[in-house]
Amino acid sequence: MLMAMNAQAQVYLDPQAPVEERVKDALSRMTTHEKIQVLHAQSKFTSAGVPRLGIRQLNMDDGPHGVREELEWNSWRAAGWTNDFIVAFPSLTCLAATWNPELSALYGNAVSEEFAFRGKDLMLGPGVNIQRTPMNGRAFEYMGEDPYLAGEMVVPYIQAAQKNGVGCCLKHFCLNDQETDRFTVNVNVSERAMREIYLYPFEQAVKRAHVWTIMGSYNLWQGVHCCHNDALLNGILKKEWQWDGALVSDWGGTTNTQEAIYGGLDIEMGTYTDGKLKESEFTYDDYYLARPFEKLLNEGKVPMSVLDEKVARVLRTIFRTAMNPKKVIGSQCSEAHYDACRQIGEEGIVLLRNEKIEKLKNGKEAAPLLPLDLSKYQSILIVGENATRSLTQGGGSSELKTLRDTSPFDALCHQLPALNAQLQIGYAKGYYSGRALYDQVDKVDAAKQAELKADALEKAKQADLIIFIGGLNKNHKQDCENGDRESYDLSFGQNELISDLAKIQKNIVVVTFGGNPYAMPWLSEVKAVLHCWYLGSEAGTALANVLTGKVSPSGKLPVTFAKKYEDYPYVKYGREAYPGVDKQVWYKEDVFVGYRGFEHDKTQPLFAFGFGLSYTTFQFDKPQVVVGGNEIEVTVTVRNTGGVAGKEVAQVYVSAPKSKLMERPVKELKAFAKTRLLQPGESQTLRMAIPRQRLASWDENTHQWLTDTGSYTILVGASSADIRGKATVKL
Repeated sequence: MLMAMNAQAQVYLDPQAPVEERVKDALSRMTTHEKIQVLHAQSKFTSAGVPRLGIRQLNMDDGPHGVREELEWNSWRAAGWTNDFIVAFPSLTCLAATWNPELSALYGNAVSEEFAFRGKDLMLGPGVNIQRTPMNGRAFEYMGEDPYLAGEMVVPYIQAAQKNGVGCCLKHFCLNDQETDRFTVNVNVSERAMREIYLYPFEQAVKRAHVWTIMGSYNLWQGVHCCHNDALLNGILKKEWQWDGALVSDWGGTTNTQEAIYGGLDIEMGTYTDGKLKESEFTYDDYYLARPFEKLLNEGKVPMSVLDEKVARVLRTIFRTAMNPKKVIGSQCSEAHYDACRQIGEEGIVLLRNEKIEKLKNGKEAAPLLPLDLSKYQSILIVGENATRSLTQGGGSSELKTLRDTSPFDALCHQLPALNAQLQIGYAKGYYSGRALYDQVDKVDAAKQAELKADALEKAKQADLIIFIGGLNKNHKQDCENGDRESYDLSFGQNELISDLAKIQKNIVVVTFGGNPYAMPWLSEVKAVLHCWYLGSEAGTALANVLTGKVSPSGKLPVTFAKKYEDYPYVKYGREAYPGVDKQVWYKEDVFVGYRGFEHDKTQPLFAFGFGLSYTTFQFDKPQVVVGGNEIEVTVTVRNTGGVAGKEVAQVYVSAPKSKLMERPVKELKAFAKTRLLQPGESQTLRMAIPRQRLASWDENTHQWLTDTGSYTILVGASSADIRGKATVKL
């Protein structure tokens, strides 16, 4: 009877009890030392629970494209497990390029099932930092240049993952928009740009998705590291936004005890063990929130309420994840996950160019090069390292250990002969990029490069179609953590190789992988261009399905492709604007990031934000706009006027009335919707709501959101540069 009464009193162990009651009960039972223990790491990727009370530890692992392979308890060496092979999902730039929130939910559900099956409680991701510069080595982990698009795409991802009992750790909060000097650079940004651009997607994740944990960033804001920045974490995140989750430091992002105590940090990870500093006799109990914090508490120099507030947030996280009775068992490498990977990849691929092939021998006008009509060709040459290279390896913390990857070359060799049994398929590497190293560039022998190029050009003479598959990769100073790109051009001699191949064979399609835009000096020389981001384990299958027309491309750019690097809005301000001077960087372009800046400067991009071609055509009827009490409803009917099935994205931009207080962008994305798969002749009516709050701008004088009265122009189109209809409303 006494045992039953005791068990009944242990509310924190009752999975049916409300989380807040469990937190309160557990907190009342913990000693000061036990409270301290849950605030810092006990290994590379775990933080402690309370064994005496049966409170579980938190198991974390890198994401967001899949579960990182298991590492040793206290080193960065692989543990050598044989059951930690997983599915690599497409990069988040690819997910953003789908412009499809339903696929975002599919992604979050599938990837979290793999995390759950591996016994993980927190997925370190997704990321919503803004792609301010195409040089950012880590931009492939984020969702593009527009805060509204990033916010709309991240919410369903988080909701689906956390429904499975796996917590998302949204990163990197905030302003981690470059890898150069990422540990030490102080970001100077206007209050308005901070609110309208850089904080916006984080705010959506907090207020709408109720994300359970957030990771602080390495960089500084207002001279204070963001992992324990009082104004950012306590002032905005926890007080203003009323967030109840736990703030996790980036690995090695904690720098002193006082700021860690009072600056809003809840879980300290990776101090002196992140690889950038030499490990020695420093132990986990020596962390800033460990023994030094406990000493100050015992001496009465820090109120116990400060400790309890942090511990409550950690306990809340544990009960939501590790001790959540509704947490799924999950699955790993299931066919459903590979199918999700393929679907996301197919919809994220962006068709940038598709010109007609040379006239046929019978004199009839030829069709566009894509989709491939294989009856026209006898010999196809596939050129490029990325046709066979694994793009799931490298890149830093997002590197993945996959069970199976389908390369573009393997998928094309499987699919193309089925469409033309007489077809001959050849391969030439064309160039070599070296190994995927984390902190250094692998040297490439010039003689070897010349040999590979010569081989490709010789084989091209025998081909009547060339498919070049190259772009960026996850080498250091390409798309890789801990280093930015050094050039806006494609590396390893690819520009020259593509041009020389095009001189030999005019029917050439260029396929590129990568998380960033790049220059295309050869664009007018090639017939077709597909940009694929990183497609994960089903990369080859997704690409082959688009090339052969099994799938009509429907991806739209989440970033602006400039003709040349100097066209990006911040570049005209010099090194102060990027990468910074003396560890200080100034965002002098203010809110004019990405397409906002191109339109402000009247600079014509190579490919506009939101751009993407299809194998079919679409007609937009005149948009209907109705102003309600708290929102504007925009309705538009989209019709497939071409010959094949396809999907289209209706993008709604808003031009605000002129303001005496601030300069406004020409227009800003405020809503979008993607059609279902429309058959030829079929139409769909899309309805999109724009809450009035979404039209507000941040006023730096009153430090609040204000919505101007006056005439707003509603523009509906297929990209930021392809407006199909507009209407004017007065507010």
